[in-house]
Amino acid sequence: MRKIIFSADDFGLTQSVNEAVEQACREGCLTQASLMVAAPEAADAVRRAKTLPGLKVGLHLVLVDGDSLLGHVRLPHITRPDGRFSTNQAALGVRYFFSPAARRELRAEIEAQFAAFAATGLALHHADAHKHFLLHPTIGRMMIEVGKRYGLKRIRVPAEPPSIMAALGERVGFGDRALYAWTKLLRHQARGLEVPDQVFGIKWSGHMTREKIERLLPLVPQGRTEIYTHPATRRDEALMKLMPGYEHVAEFEALLADHHV
Repeated sequence: MRKIIFSADDFGLTQSVNEAVEQACREGCLTQASLMVAAPEAADAVRRAKTLPGLKVGLHLVLVDGDSLLGHVRLPHITRPDGRFSTNQAALGVRYFFSPAARRELRAEIEAQFAAFAATGLALHHADAHKHFLLHPTIGRMMIEVGKRYGLKRIRVPAEPPSIMAALGERVGFGDRALYAWTKLLRHQARGLEVPDQVFGIKWSGHMTREKIERLLPLVPQGRTEIYTHPATRRDEALMKLMPGYEHVAEFEALLADHHV
């Protein structure tokens, strides 16, 4: 049996993202979105979500390239003076692994983000992480430990089958296969939680257009599949700065299409 879920990341980042999530839920195939609780338009996203009974909302945990909730004074080892996390994921990952001070701050921020989500009054459907940082074993473990205290029952394990991407004509290298193999660690950490059997959106991140989805769907295997997107109704200044190469509007339009899943 195949079950395909279309989801949206970065809910709360900008008004244009929130508009896309709302419209794609009302008029399209979107049923799931992940909320950035510290993002500039998080309150607007929560307000919209409460009018959308068909939208399941989860926490999009931000621990790299985004705003922290606790700020630099509380997180001096892991944020910049402006309270944002570095864009250097590798350097942050090393710090989270080796520095006890960084790990204490990391746990405090994870706790704060789950608490902020709970304070919205929305039901916590799932959790995932910005730029899939939950694949870091320290982050994955902490997210699951903290999340369970807030009723966490589902997480995204970003396992995109290399064989399917190769069948779609994509060049699949050692890095793609290594990443897919590495996801087994998170799947092990998440035992007892519900996880998708496969996830698509990594190779085509920011480019999950209607044409790509229509090519992908016939090859989707049995089981539970998540196809995640980054929709927006327009390319506003913030999106152009943060994700200059993404096709936000094309991904939004793809969610409005009838895909016959």
